[in-house]
Amino acid sequence: MAEEGETLELYNLHYSDLMALSPSVHQLPTVYENSKYLESVMSTIIKNLGPLGPGLLAITGVPNASDLRRGLLPMARKLALLNNDDRKRVLKDHGLGSDVPLKNTDRTVSPFAMQLKYNLNSDVSNLSNIDHSATEGHSSDVECPCEFKNLGNMFKDLGNCMIDLGLRLARVCDKIIGGHELEQSLLESCSAKGRLIHYHSVLDNLIMQASNKTRSKIKKTERTCSNHSDLWQEWHYDYGVLTVLTDPMFMFSPENNGSSQLCDGKECPSPSGHTYLQIFDPNKNSVVMVKAASGSFIVQVGESGDILSKGKLHATLHSVCRPKSLENLSRETFVVFLQPSWSKTLYLYDFSVESSGSNSENSRIFDEESRCQKPCSDIGKLVPPLCDRLKNGMTFAEFSRETTMQYYGSSGLQSKR
Repeated sequence: MAEEGETLELYNLHYSDLMALSPSVHQLPTVYENSKYLESVMSTIIKNLGPLGPGLLAITGVPNASDLRRGLLPMARKLALLNNDDRKRVLKDHGLGSDVPLKNTDRTVSPFAMQLKYNLNSDVSNLSNIDHSATEGHSSDVECPCEFKNLGNMFKDLGNCMIDLGLRLARVCDKIIGGHELEQSLLESCSAKGRLIHYHSVLDNLIMQASNKTRSKIKKTERTCSNHSDLWQEWHYDYGVLTVLTDPMFMFSPENNGSSQLCDGKECPSPSGHTYLQIFDPNKNSVVMVKAASGSFIVQVGESGDILSKGKLHATLHSVCRPKSLENLSRETFVVFLQPSWSKTLYLYDFSVESSGSNSENSRIFDEESRCQKPCSDIGKLVPPLCDRLKNGMTFAEFSRETTMQYYGSSGLQSKR
Protein backbone atom coordinates (compact mmCIF):
# COMPACT_ATOMS: atom_id res chain seq x y z
CA MET A 1 0.00 0.00 0.00
CA ALA A 2 1.14 3.54 -0.63
CA GLU A 3 2.80 5.30 2.25
CA GLU A 4 1.28 8.66 1.29
CA GLY A 5 -2.34 7.62 1.88
CA GLU A 6 -4.80 8.87 4.47
CA THR A 7 -3.50 8.92 8.03
CA LEU A 8 -5.53 8.26 11.18
CA GLU A 9 -4.27 10.00 14.30
CA LEU A 10 -5.43 7.84 17.18
CA TYR A 11 -7.56 9.13 20.01
CA ASN A 12 -5.37 9.49 23.10
CA LEU A 13 -6.89 8.11 26.29
CA HIS A 14 -4.80 9.44 29.17
CA TYR A 15 -3.76 6.93 31.80
CA SER A 16 -5.19 9.06 34.61
CA ASP A 17 -8.62 9.01 32.93
CA LEU A 18 -8.39 5.24 32.45
CA MET A 19 -7.59 4.85 36.15
CA ALA A 20 -10.50 7.06 37.17
CA LEU A 21 -12.89 5.06 34.99
CA SER A 22 -11.70 1.62 36.09
CA PRO A 23 -11.37 1.44 39.88
CA SER A 24 -10.62 -2.06 41.11
CA VAL A 25 -13.09 -4.02 43.22
CA HIS A 26 -10.92 -3.29 46.26
CA GLN A 27 -11.28 0.47 45.88
CA LEU A 28 -14.10 2.39 47.50
CA PRO A 29 -16.50 4.11 45.07
CA THR A 30 -15.41 7.67 44.40
CA VAL A 31 -17.57 10.61 43.40
CA TYR A 32 -15.68 12.58 40.77
CA GLU A 33 -16.23 16.31 40.47
CA ASN A 34 -15.55 16.01 36.75
CA SER A 35 -18.08 13.22 36.17
CA LYS A 36 -19.40 14.95 33.02
CA TYR A 37 -15.88 14.99 31.64
CA LEU A 38 -15.44 11.27 32.38
CA GLU A 39 -18.78 10.55 30.72
CA SER A 40 -17.51 12.31 27.62
CA VAL A 41 -14.32 10.22 27.76
CA MET A 42 -16.40 7.02 27.91
CA SER A 43 -18.44 8.22 24.96
CA THR A 44 -15.26 8.86 22.97
CA ILE A 45 -13.86 5.44 23.87
CA ILE A 46 -16.88 3.58 22.49
CA LYS A 47 -16.96 5.89 19.48
CA ASN A 48 -13.43 4.78 18.60
CA LEU A 49 -13.78 1.09 19.52
CA GLY A 50 -17.33 0.66 18.23
CA PRO A 51 -18.60 -0.32 14.75
CA LEU A 52 -18.42 3.24 13.41
CA GLY A 53 -14.87 3.80 14.68
CA PRO A 54 -11.45 2.48 13.68
CA GLY A 55 -11.47 -0.22 16.39
CA LEU A 56 -8.40 1.07 18.17
CA LEU A 57 -7.09 3.90 20.36
CA ALA A 58 -3.90 4.93 22.16
CA ILE A 59 -3.23 5.14 25.90
CA THR A 60 -0.81 7.89 26.88
CA GLY A 61 0.86 9.03 30.08
CA VAL A 62 1.54 5.54 31.50
CA PRO A 63 4.03 6.27 34.30
CA ASN A 64 7.58 4.92 33.99
CA ALA A 65 6.82 2.59 31.07
CA SER A 66 9.08 4.43 28.63
CA ASP A 67 12.28 3.16 30.29
CA LEU A 68 11.16 -0.46 29.96
CA ARG A 69 10.20 0.10 26.33
CA ARG A 70 13.54 1.73 25.58
CA GLY A 71 15.41 -1.13 27.23
CA LEU A 72 13.44 -4.05 25.83
CA LEU A 73 12.66 -3.18 22.20
CA PRO A 74 16.28 -3.00 20.89
CA MET A 75 16.79 -6.56 22.15
CA ALA A 76 14.43 -7.79 19.42
CA ARG A 77 16.92 -7.02 16.65
CA LYS A 78 19.88 -8.32 18.64
CA LEU A 79 18.06 -11.61 19.23
CA ALA A 80 17.06 -11.92 15.59
CA LEU A 81 20.66 -11.50 14.38
CA LEU A 82 22.30 -13.86 16.85
CA ASN A 83 23.57 -17.13 15.45
CA ASN A 84 21.09 -19.96 15.93
CA ASP A 85 22.91 -21.68 18.79
CA ASP A 86 23.43 -18.53 20.87
CA ARG A 87 19.87 -17.37 20.29
CA LYS A 88 18.46 -20.76 21.25
CA ARG A 89 20.41 -20.66 24.50
CA VAL A 90 19.34 -17.09 25.35
CA LEU A 91 15.68 -17.86 24.67
CA LYS A 92 15.82 -21.00 26.80
CA ASP A 93 17.48 -19.14 29.68
CA HIS A 94 14.69 -16.58 29.76
CA GLY A 95 11.70 -18.83 29.10
CA LEU A 96 11.07 -17.52 25.59
CA GLY A 97 10.20 -19.28 22.36
CA SER A 98 9.17 -18.42 18.83
CA ASP A 99 6.34 -19.39 16.51
CA VAL A 100 8.30 -19.00 13.26
CA PRO A 101 11.24 -21.08 11.97
CA LEU A 102 14.15 -18.91 13.09
CA LYS A 103 16.62 -20.81 10.89
CA ASN A 104 14.94 -19.30 7.84
CA THR A 105 17.30 -16.45 6.91
CA ASP A 106 14.76 -15.03 4.47
CA ARG A 107 12.11 -14.31 7.10
CA THR A 108 10.85 -10.73 7.38
CA VAL A 109 9.66 -10.97 10.99
CA SER A 110 11.23 -12.51 14.11
CA PRO A 111 8.81 -12.86 17.07
CA PHE A 112 9.96 -13.99 20.51
CA ALA A 113 7.07 -15.14 22.67
CA MET A 114 6.22 -15.97 26.28
CA GLN A 115 2.98 -16.89 28.04
CA LEU A 116 2.42 -14.26 30.73
CA LYS A 117 0.53 -15.02 33.93
CA TYR A 118 -1.61 -12.18 35.26
CA ASN A 119 -0.17 -10.32 38.22
CA LEU A 120 -3.27 -8.50 39.43
CA ASN A 121 -1.35 -6.97 42.33
CA SER A 122 1.23 -5.24 40.12
CA ASP A 123 1.52 -1.48 40.48
CA VAL A 124 2.28 0.29 37.21
CA SER A 125 3.39 3.41 39.10
CA ASN A 126 6.31 1.43 40.59
CA LEU A 127 7.76 0.22 37.30
CA SER A 128 10.71 2.59 37.56
CA ASN A 129 11.58 1.17 40.99
CA ILE A 130 11.88 -2.44 39.81
CA ASP A 131 15.45 -3.70 40.10
CA HIS A 132 16.58 -5.29 36.84
CA SER A 133 20.23 -5.48 37.84
CA ALA A 134 20.08 -9.01 39.26
CA THR A 135 20.93 -11.79 36.85
CA GLU A 136 18.08 -14.22 36.25
CA GLY A 137 18.51 -17.92 36.89
CA HIS A 138 19.90 -19.60 33.81
CA SER A 139 19.37 -23.20 32.84
CA SER A 140 22.34 -23.53 30.49
CA ASP A 141 25.95 -24.23 31.38
CA VAL A 142 27.18 -21.37 29.19
CA GLU A 143 26.80 -17.89 30.63
CA CYS A 144 24.13 -15.77 28.94
CA PRO A 145 25.48 -12.67 27.13
CA CYS A 146 25.32 -9.77 29.59
CA GLU A 147 23.29 -7.62 27.20
CA PHE A 148 20.41 -10.10 27.57
CA LYS A 149 20.65 -10.82 31.30
CA ASN A 150 17.51 -8.77 32.11
CA LEU A 151 15.53 -9.84 29.04
CA GLY A 152 13.04 -12.11 30.83
CA ASN A 153 12.37 -9.72 33.72
CA MET A 154 11.84 -6.72 31.44
CA PHE A 155 9.60 -8.80 29.18
CA LYS A 156 7.41 -9.79 32.14
CA ASP A 157 7.33 -6.32 33.72
CA LEU A 158 6.33 -4.50 30.54
CA GLY A 159 3.92 -7.33 29.75
CA ASN A 160 2.21 -7.03 33.15
CA CYS A 161 1.89 -3.29 32.64
CA MET A 162 0.16 -3.84 29.29
CA ILE A 163 -2.08 -6.57 30.71
CA ASP A 164 -3.23 -4.10 33.36
CA LEU A 165 -4.05 -1.54 30.67
CA GLY A 166 -6.07 -4.09 28.70
CA LEU A 167 -7.99 -5.34 31.73
CA ARG A 168 -8.86 -1.80 32.77
CA LEU A 169 -10.04 -0.90 29.28
CA ALA A 170 -12.15 -4.08 29.16
CA ARG A 171 -13.70 -3.02 32.49
CA VAL A 172 -14.54 0.40 31.06
CA CYS A 173 -16.05 -1.15 27.91
CA ASP A 174 -18.19 -3.45 30.08
CA LYS A 175 -19.39 -0.41 31.98
CA ILE A 176 -20.41 1.24 28.70
CA ILE A 177 -22.08 -1.73 27.00
CA GLY A 178 -23.41 -3.41 30.14
CA GLY A 179 -22.49 -6.61 31.95
CA HIS A 180 -19.04 -8.01 32.77
CA GLU A 181 -18.47 -10.28 29.79
CA LEU A 182 -15.23 -8.79 28.46
CA GLU A 183 -13.25 -8.42 31.67
CA GLN A 184 -14.57 -11.68 33.08
CA SER A 185 -13.55 -13.61 29.98
CA LEU A 186 -10.00 -12.28 30.39
CA LEU A 187 -9.84 -12.97 34.14
CA GLU A 188 -10.97 -16.54 33.54
CA SER A 189 -8.02 -16.97 31.18
CA CYS A 190 -5.47 -15.68 33.74
CA SER A 191 -2.78 -15.42 31.06
CA ALA A 192 -1.85 -13.60 27.88
CA LYS A 193 0.70 -14.12 25.13
CA GLY A 194 3.51 -11.57 24.90
CA ARG A 195 5.54 -11.14 21.71
CA LEU A 196 8.72 -9.12 21.25
CA ILE A 197 8.86 -8.57 17.48
CA HIS A 198 11.65 -7.51 15.12
CA TYR A 199 10.64 -6.51 11.59
CA HIS A 200 13.72 -7.06 9.45
CA SER A 201 15.42 -4.58 7.21
CA VAL A 202 16.94 -5.88 3.98
CA LEU A 203 20.35 -5.45 5.63
CA ASP A 204 19.31 -7.75 8.47
CA ASN A 205 18.62 -10.56 6.02
CA LEU A 206 21.93 -9.96 4.26
CA ILE A 207 23.73 -10.29 7.60
CA MET A 208 21.91 -13.55 8.40
CA GLN A 209 22.53 -14.99 4.96
CA ALA A 210 26.19 -14.07 5.07
CA SER A 211 26.56 -15.64 8.50
CA ASN A 212 24.99 -18.88 7.25
CA LYS A 213 27.31 -18.99 4.23
CA THR A 214 30.52 -19.25 6.27
CA ARG A 215 30.75 -15.48 6.42
CA SER A 216 31.16 -15.08 2.68
CA LYS A 217 30.01 -11.79 1.22
CA ILE A 218 26.69 -11.54 -0.53
CA LYS A 219 26.24 -9.26 -3.50
CA LYS A 220 23.52 -6.67 -3.41
CA THR A 221 21.96 -8.26 -6.48
CA GLU A 222 21.21 -11.38 -4.43
CA ARG A 223 18.58 -9.70 -2.29
CA THR A 224 15.55 -11.91 -2.01
CA CYS A 225 12.18 -11.11 -3.48
CA SER A 226 10.38 -11.36 -0.14
CA ASN A 227 12.30 -8.36 1.15
CA HIS A 228 10.81 -6.23 -1.61
CA SER A 229 7.26 -6.87 -0.46
CA ASP A 230 5.07 -3.90 0.39
CA LEU A 231 4.21 -5.52 3.72
CA TRP A 232 6.17 -6.63 6.76
CA GLN A 233 3.05 -8.45 7.95
CA GLU A 234 0.06 -9.51 5.85
CA TRP A 235 -3.56 -8.49 6.37
CA HIS A 236 -5.29 -10.25 9.26
CA TYR A 237 -7.59 -9.92 12.25
CA ASP A 238 -6.34 -10.67 15.74
CA TYR A 239 -8.70 -13.29 17.13
CA GLY A 240 -8.44 -12.47 20.86
CA VAL A 241 -10.39 -9.88 22.86
CA LEU A 242 -7.90 -6.99 22.93
CA THR A 243 -4.37 -6.52 21.63
CA VAL A 244 -2.06 -4.07 23.40
CA LEU A 245 1.14 -2.98 21.65
CA THR A 246 3.86 -0.41 22.17
CA ASP A 247 4.38 2.53 19.89
CA PRO A 248 7.03 1.00 17.59
CA MET A 249 10.74 1.83 17.66
CA PHE A 250 12.58 2.29 14.37
CA MET A 251 16.26 1.52 13.96
CA PHE A 252 18.58 2.45 11.10
CA SER A 253 21.80 0.53 10.46
CA PRO A 254 24.75 1.31 8.16
CA GLU A 255 25.35 -1.24 5.40
CA ASN A 256 28.96 -2.03 6.36
CA ASN A 257 29.77 -3.29 2.85
CA GLY A 258 27.47 -6.32 3.10
CA SER A 259 29.61 -8.14 5.63
CA SER A 260 28.17 -10.53 8.17
CA GLN A 261 29.24 -8.37 11.10
CA LEU A 262 26.27 -7.37 13.25
CA CYS A 263 25.86 -3.61 12.78
CA ASP A 264 24.57 -1.66 15.74
CA GLY A 265 21.29 -0.03 14.83
CA LYS A 266 20.56 3.52 15.93
CA GLU A 267 17.08 4.52 17.01
CA CYS A 268 15.50 7.02 14.64
CA PRO A 269 12.08 8.65 14.26
CA SER A 270 9.52 7.19 11.88
CA PRO A 271 10.43 8.41 8.37
CA SER A 272 6.79 9.13 7.59
CA GLY A 273 5.62 10.13 11.06
CA HIS A 274 3.26 7.15 11.36
CA THR A 275 3.62 3.68 12.86
CA TYR A 276 3.47 1.70 9.58
CA LEU A 277 0.52 -0.12 11.12
CA GLN A 278 -2.35 0.24 8.67
CA ILE A 279 -6.01 -0.66 8.98
CA PHE A 280 -8.81 -1.26 6.54
CA ASP A 281 -11.68 1.13 7.25
CA PRO A 282 -14.91 -0.57 6.11
CA ASN A 283 -16.88 2.66 6.61
CA LYS A 284 -14.71 4.38 3.99
CA ASN A 285 -13.72 1.24 2.05
CA SER A 286 -10.10 2.38 2.19
CA VAL A 287 -6.73 1.69 3.80
CA VAL A 288 -5.65 4.14 6.50
CA MET A 289 -2.19 4.58 8.04
CA VAL A 290 -2.12 4.75 11.85
CA LYS A 291 -0.32 7.53 13.70
CA ALA A 292 0.17 7.25 17.47
CA ALA A 293 1.67 9.53 20.10
CA SER A 294 5.29 8.81 20.96
CA GLY A 295 5.63 6.41 23.88
CA SER A 296 1.94 5.49 23.84
CA PHE A 297 0.33 2.06 23.93
CA ILE A 298 -2.00 1.13 21.09
CA VAL A 299 -5.05 -1.02 21.92
CA GLN A 300 -7.08 -2.69 19.20
CA VAL A 301 -10.13 -4.92 19.27
CA GLY A 302 -9.89 -8.58 18.23
CA GLU A 303 -12.59 -10.82 16.81
CA SER A 304 -13.44 -12.41 20.18
CA GLY A 305 -13.96 -8.91 21.59
CA ASP A 306 -16.32 -8.17 18.72
CA ILE A 307 -18.23 -11.42 19.30
CA LEU A 308 -18.44 -11.21 23.12
CA SER A 309 -19.65 -7.59 22.94
CA LYS A 310 -22.28 -8.57 20.35
CA GLY A 311 -20.84 -6.16 17.84
CA LYS A 312 -20.61 -3.15 20.15
CA LEU A 313 -16.83 -3.34 19.73
CA HIS A 314 -15.31 -3.49 16.26
CA ALA A 315 -12.51 -5.90 15.30
CA THR A 316 -9.73 -4.28 13.28
CA LEU A 317 -8.44 -5.68 9.98
CA HIS A 318 -4.81 -4.61 9.83
CA SER A 319 -1.34 -5.18 8.43
CA VAL A 320 2.15 -3.68 8.78
CA CYS A 321 3.57 -2.02 5.68
CA ARG A 322 7.26 -1.30 5.08
CA PRO A 323 9.09 1.69 3.58
CA LYS A 324 10.55 0.21 0.40
CA SER A 325 12.85 3.18 -0.14
CA LEU A 326 14.61 2.65 3.22
CA GLU A 327 16.03 -0.87 3.05
CA ASN A 328 18.20 -0.43 6.17
CA LEU A 329 15.27 0.50 8.42
CA SER A 330 13.94 -2.05 10.92
CA ARG A 331 10.94 -1.87 13.22
CA GLU A 332 10.71 -3.13 16.82
CA THR A 333 7.60 -3.56 18.93
CA PHE A 334 6.20 -5.48 21.88
CA VAL A 335 2.68 -6.92 21.77
CA VAL A 336 0.41 -8.52 24.35
CA PHE A 337 -2.59 -10.55 23.17
CA LEU A 338 -5.41 -10.69 25.73
CA GLN A 339 -7.55 -13.73 25.04
CA PRO A 340 -10.44 -15.64 26.65
CA SER A 341 -9.83 -19.00 28.29
CA TRP A 342 -9.46 -21.85 25.81
CA SER A 343 -12.76 -23.34 27.04
CA LYS A 344 -14.74 -20.12 26.55
CA THR A 345 -17.76 -20.76 24.30
CA LEU A 346 -18.39 -18.28 21.49
CA TYR A 347 -21.87 -17.71 20.11
CA LEU A 348 -22.90 -16.05 16.87
CA TYR A 349 -25.16 -13.08 17.34
CA ASP A 350 -28.05 -11.60 15.40
CA PHE A 351 -29.17 -8.24 16.65
CA SER A 352 -29.98 -4.67 15.80
CA VAL A 353 -29.60 -1.57 17.94
CA GLU A 354 -32.81 -1.04 19.84
CA SER A 355 -34.95 2.00 19.10
CA SER A 356 -33.09 2.72 15.89
CA GLY A 357 -34.90 2.80 12.59
CA SER A 358 -34.06 0.46 9.74
CA ASN A 359 -32.31 3.28 7.89
CA SER A 360 -30.26 4.44 10.86
CA GLU A 361 -26.49 4.32 10.40
CA ASN A 362 -26.27 2.88 13.92
CA SER A 363 -28.36 -0.13 12.99
CA ARG A 364 -26.37 -3.30 12.44
CA ILE A 365 -27.56 -6.83 11.81
CA PHE A 366 -24.93 -9.50 12.03
CA ASP A 367 -25.79 -12.47 9.83
CA GLU A 368 -24.06 -15.06 7.69
CA GLU A 369 -24.21 -12.94 4.54
CA SER A 370 -22.59 -9.83 6.07
CA ARG A 371 -20.05 -11.96 7.91
CA CYS A 372 -18.84 -13.44 4.62
CA GLN A 373 -18.37 -10.15 2.81
CA LYS A 374 -14.77 -9.32 1.99
CA PRO A 375 -13.49 -5.74 2.32
CA CYS A 376 -12.01 -5.51 -1.16
CA SER A 377 -10.74 -7.91 -3.79
CA ASP A 378 -7.00 -7.61 -3.13
CA ILE A 379 -7.15 -7.73 0.66
CA GLY A 380 -10.04 -10.19 0.80
CA LYS A 381 -8.07 -12.82 -1.09
CA LEU A 382 -5.74 -13.18 1.90
CA VAL A 383 -8.30 -12.98 4.73
CA PRO A 384 -10.48 -16.05 5.42
CA PRO A 385 -14.06 -14.91 6.20
CA LEU A 386 -15.15 -15.18 9.80
CA CYS A 387 -18.16 -17.33 8.84
CA ASP A 388 -15.75 -19.99 7.53
CA ARG A 389 -13.77 -20.03 10.79
CA LEU A 390 -16.39 -19.65 13.52
CA LYS A 391 -19.33 -21.98 14.05
CA ASN A 392 -21.94 -21.36 16.72
CA GLY A 393 -20.92 -22.87 20.07
CA MET A 394 -17.22 -23.26 19.24
CA THR A 395 -14.77 -22.94 22.11
CA PHE A 396 -12.09 -20.29 21.78
CA ALA A 397 -9.53 -23.08 21.40
CA GLU A 398 -11.43 -24.48 18.42
CA PHE A 399 -11.87 -21.03 16.91
CA SER A 400 -8.18 -20.14 17.28
CA ARG A 401 -7.12 -23.49 15.80
CA GLU A 402 -9.43 -23.09 12.80
CA THR A 403 -8.34 -19.48 12.29
CA THR A 404 -4.64 -20.36 12.39
CA MET A 405 -5.18 -23.23 9.95
CA GLN A 406 -7.11 -21.11 7.44
CA TYR A 407 -4.53 -18.34 7.54
CA TYR A 408 -1.27 -20.28 7.75
CA GLY A 409 -1.99 -24.02 7.37
CA SER A 410 -0.75 -26.06 4.43
CA SER A 411 -3.77 -25.01 2.37
CA GLY A 412 -4.29 -21.65 4.14
CA LEU A 413 -4.61 -18.35 2.33
CA GLN A 414 -1.23 -17.16 3.63
CA SER A 415 0.54 -20.51 3.88
CA LYS A 416 3.42 -19.45 1.64
CA ARG A 417 3.89 -15.99 3.12
